[in-house]
Parts: sequence; structure tokens; C-alpha cells
Amino acid sequence: MGRSRRGAARTLASAAAVPVIALAALTLSAQGQDYRGWSAYGGGPEQIRYSSLRQINRTNVTRLQVAWTYDTGETGAMQTQPVVVGDVLYGYTPSHKAFAIRADTGARLWTFDPGIPDTGPNRGVMVWEAGTDRRVFAAVGNFVYALAASTGKPIATFGENGRIDLRQNLGRDPQFEGVRLTSPGVIYRDLMIVGGRVGESLPTSPGDVRAYDVRTGALRWAFHTIPHPGEFGYDTWPSTAWTYGGGANSWPGMALDERRGIVYIPTGSAASDFYGADRVGDDLFANSLLALEASTGRRLWHYQVVHHDIWDRDLPSPPSLVTVRRNGRRIDAVAQATKHGFVFLFDRTTGQPLFPIENAAYPSSSLPGEMTAAAQPLPTAPRPFSRQLLTEDTLTSRTPDLHRWAVEQFRTFRSEGQFVPLGTERPTVVFPGYDGGAEWGGQAYDPQTGLYYVNANDLAWTGQMAPSTGGQSGRALYLQHCASCHRDDRQGSPPEIPSLTGLATRHTESEIAATVRRGAGRMPAFPALPQTAVNALTQFVLTGEDAPVAARDAGGGAAAGRPDAPGIDNAFRFTGYKKFLDPEGYPATAPPWGTLNAINLNTGQYAWQVPLGEYPGLVARGLKNTGSENYGGPIVTAGGLVFIGATIEDRKFRAFDKSSGRLLWEATMPSSGNATPATYESGGRQFVVIAAGGKGTPGSGPGGVYVAFALPE
Repeated sequence: MGRSRRGAARTLASAAAVPVIALAALTLSAQGQDYRGWSAYGGGPEQIRYSSLRQINRTNVTRLQVAWTYDTGETGAMQTQPVVVGDVLYGYTPSHKAFAIRADTGARLWTFDPGIPDTGPNRGVMVWEAGTDRRVFAAVGNFVYALAASTGKPIATFGENGRIDLRQNLGRDPQFEGVRLTSPGVIYRDLMIVGGRVGESLPTSPGDVRAYDVRTGALRWAFHTIPHPGEFGYDTWPSTAWTYGGGANSWPGMALDERRGIVYIPTGSAASDFYGADRVGDDLFANSLLALEASTGRRLWHYQVVHHDIWDRDLPSPPSLVTVRRNGRRIDAVAQATKHGFVFLFDRTTGQPLFPIENAAYPSSSLPGEMTAAAQPLPTAPRPFSRQLLTEDTLTSRTPDLHRWAVEQFRTFRSEGQFVPLGTERPTVVFPGYDGGAEWGGQAYDPQTGLYYVNANDLAWTGQMAPSTGGQSGRALYLQHCASCHRDDRQGSPPEIPSLTGLATRHTESEIAATVRRGAGRMPAFPALPQTAVNALTQFVLTGEDAPVAARDAGGGAAAGRPDAPGIDNAFRFTGYKKFLDPEGYPATAPPWGTLNAINLNTGQYAWQVPLGEYPGLVARGLKNTGSENYGGPIVTAGGLVFIGATIEDRKFRAFDKSSGRLLWEATMPSSGNATPATYESGGRQFVVIAAGGKGTPGSGPGGVYVAFALPE
């Protein structure tokens, strides 16, 4: 953790008209706040996903029924949490068309089609209003549009013809950059503050956090998460890393303390994810929780959760602004959950940890050029909400044969817990896996009780490194840029990372080439590849045929590719994300495979933990309550309920008693609800709505439908 009067920020237009509020002078109490609406991603700027509505409660939740559905007319995955302002609900279709519907009936008001095909995650819009001017900010690919809330039409005076391009203003040639807004940022007064998703291998874009004027689209300030010369943290990287480094970006969203004027920003790992010889050092501000002055971008404090990350341990969700009790007094705090299963809790104004954090040494890397951090920090409380060490005792025992198989496989792995560097000789266990622990759905916090609700994955994955072969053939390009996700064998890790085998039966060569250029889903764009390289890569992906780049037709003029910077070191590559699954496709570890947890942030003690989700195939054999992989998060209400979908193997939407974790109600939806729900009041009725978007798993449904539940009229 560090503090400084000078941070890695530059102010591009005066924000001095917004007075800086003295940090020590204010306290913010959750009591007395009005949490009846859902006007922003996460329910509001605090990101606590809490509602004070209680029309739906423990006593009547079993009477919930479908009040309305909104069919987008599209199929595909959705991760959108709706935003409700007044009696209008805003969201996205699977292909990123923004829409507005009536919040009480689901009747369509308008749809905005930008004409840009895009199927990646898009988790919510941002809404700003002043007087009669209400704007909806909708992200599509590398653009953010300002739409008139009443019509859905772009506002021509914003940016260029109603949109800004996130590839601009990064200090590098925009034609070679790729930034997309998968999770919304926050609105602070007349500023829209955003991060973005970038690639995970070099070359890729830096993860600058930026603030734009909501009326004009002008850039007001930028914070360099890879510090430039003279900025705090510059000495934690190689001296020229700011010219070629990438990542350290804030992709999951952020939280805002409006009264203090502080924005809290979680960041991910630096590129490349698993090999850091070209970024020797701690790599500030990657894997950090940043507290910035919202009006200027000035750094107030930070805490780096993982030093020199080589395990893809991004901070996966927005932090939650909470208020805890210590020794009879109230402390405004910020809670951050992690992929490796911990909750870090800090004083909101000073950044001081509220539970002790211990630093311990871990093994060093065997890869030439790699220099692991001397130590890593872990909080002593709360205890982790996901298991930390895979042993033979924690392998599957569904049948004796499956257990023997799992033991045989396990004995070929290296399994020593957290922060074990990946090597080339054998697979290393990453547990919890690359997708958590906690994930992007976010956590819920109940200001009435101090309970913090986090859903978690509890699956083991493995990882391994391999020397890069170099060269400029289609296969060499695939191994360098694609195999880290889709694996050397192109099998992927469905449903999050699809298999590429048989792709020729589903897509044309031109479609694949366009996807490589602009990105799709969680896949980043690769704008720096010249057209000849894209052609060779596309041929290999579609047919498995390897051809030198020079042997492929440029297709009417090859784009000049950006040469790799001298500082980039691609000597080793990651061989792909691999779940540890048994021969039947189920997790090869013992259950639970997914959980919902309630943690008392006042004490650090657990109130309860229950399995979340089931596998229908195992339920048919009598094995229930195993928990399952889950994506999307919970919400909590004053009515005593925690609502959550998230589970990818069933199509259930569930309500739990927030005090005990007892399941009170569940409904089967058209598709899996892999998004975080929202709740609001319209026309005197409380509604709970979730995007049923599925994840592409068998039985998960086609997706594309929003489902709202309410009590009978």
C-alpha cells in the first residue's frame, strides 16, 4: 500500500470547478440512505447490490411468478445487469443493441442498433441526467455512444457524431490499439470514468483509466496504470515498459464514493499474463485497488494484491463500499474480493487494512528471465471462501474408478497451493481456478447486518508453459496469440472459452478474419497483426493447415503491422486454460464445486456457506447439492432475501434466506441466468429481473430473454 501527493495522472481539461472535499471531514453511513432504485450497475455507485424494498420477503417469496418477459429476438449469452431509472429499464441484447423498455410491463420503447456486430460480454449501461437532459451511455466494441434516453438516438454533440473511440488518447497509434468496455464505469457529476478490456499477451494496449466529459465527450483526465517517467510506480517496471507494456487494466467495473469524491478502481494483471521477463518488478498498478480523486484522477492510495502476477489473478469484480463496526465505532471501508478466494478490507479514506495482512515467500520461477516477487500478501481474516490446496484427499470419489483415475492424473501435477510459478516440465494446479474464487458478477452487502455475500467457483484448473517456437506461420501465430486461451489442441475450455475444432462448419474465413481484427466475447482484438498474418492464422484455425505468412495472399494490400518493441520477451508461452475434469466431464475434485457465502465484515467470521447449483445429470443419479460453476452475482434485500442465478449447469433462479442461507424459492428459466439480477419498484410493485442468457452449455437454453418476477397483483 502506498500514498503520495503525486500519482500517475494527467488532467487534460480543468476539473477544478468541482471542489475537492476534505477526506478526513466526512463519514458516510449506510443507515438512512435510500436504496429503493437500481439506477446504476451494482444498484448504485457504492456497488453493494442492496435494496431497501421489502414488498417481496421471506413470508411471501414462494408466491413469486413471472410478471413479464422481454425477448430480445436474438440468441446468445448475456451478462447484462439492467439499470432502471424512473419507470424505464435499460439493457443490452446479446449482440449489444442497447434498448429501453417499460419497467412495469416489459413493453419496448426503443432499440439502438450501432451496426457493429459484437457478441462479447456487455454488463450494463451508464445513465446521467441533469434537469431534463438524460443520457444513456452504451458501449459497443471500442466505442461508447451517448444516447438520448427518450429516443435512443445518438447525441451528435457528444464526441464524433455521438460516440467516442477508446483506442484514442493512449499515447500510441490508435490503429494498433484494442480497448473495449465490457463492464460500465461510473458517473461522477459531469464525468464518465471508465476502464476497459485489452489483450492478455503482448503487444497490446495499456490499461489507462480515463474520465470523459458527459456532455462533449472530451477527455478530462487519464491515469496511467503503467506509470510514465516521473510518475509514482515508474521504478516498479523496466524503464521503457510504458512504451510497450500492456494490460494492468480495469475491466470489471468500479465503485464511487460520491460525497468524498473518490473512485475505487480494481485492476488486472499486466500482459503477458503468465510470463513476465519483459516486466521485471512488482508492476504497479497491475493487480491493485486504486483510490483516485474522481475530479482529477490524482492517486490517493493504492494496495497491490498480487505482486508481479504470473497467474492471471486479476481483481475480478468491482469493490463494495461498506460500513463496519470496530470497537464501538463505525468505519467506512472498501471490500475487494479476489479470484484466489480472499476478501481484502481497507479503511476507505486512508487505505489501511482492517484485518491483518501477512506477507509470505513463495517458490521462485524456473523459467529463464522470469523473476518472481519476493513475497505475496494474504489477509488473515476472513478465511478464504474457496479451497486453497488440492490434495489426494480432496479428489472426486463419485465412483472408485473415477477416484483412481483422478489420483493417477493428480500425481502427474505439481500442487502446492497459491503462487506456485508455472513451469515447462509438468502441469501446475491452480486452485481455485483462473475463473475464481470470485468472478465478475460482484458481491452484495447488507448495511442492516454487515453481512457480505459472495458466490464462488471451487474448481481446480492446471497450467503449463512451453518455449515459443517463433516464426511467422499460421500455427506459430496461433500458439503465440491464441493457444493461451484455446489451448494448443484448439479444444478450449467450454463454455467460457469455446473449442475451435470444426469451426469451418460454423463460420466463413472472412468472419474469422474479422473476429481476429476486432475481437469477440472475452477474446481481445488483434489490430497489430498485418493482413498476411491474419490470413495465415485464419487458415490454421479453420483447417489445421500451417502455412508461412509470406505464402498467403494479402487480399488487396496488407496492413503494415506494428513491429514488436525491443523490450517484449515472448520466449515462453502459456499452453492453455485446462479444467481438471473427470472422464465424464464433471469436476475431478470433491464437491462443493460452487458456493454462496455470507461473511460478517464486522468480525471476519462466516455466517453461513451453502452449495450453489447442481448438475442435472448427477441429480438424476441421486447426487444433489454439489454446487456448480457459476457466473453472475447476488443481490440482497431488506425483505430478508438473497437472489442469485449464476449457475451454468442448471437454469435456476434462486432466493435464499439472507440470515441462514436456507433455500426459500427457485424457478426454472428459459436459459441459465449468467448475469446479476436487479430489483426495483414500478407502479407500486416490486420486481426482480434477470437476463437469461445462458453460457452455451447443454440444456442452458438459447438465451436472449429478460425475465421479471413479482408477486401476484
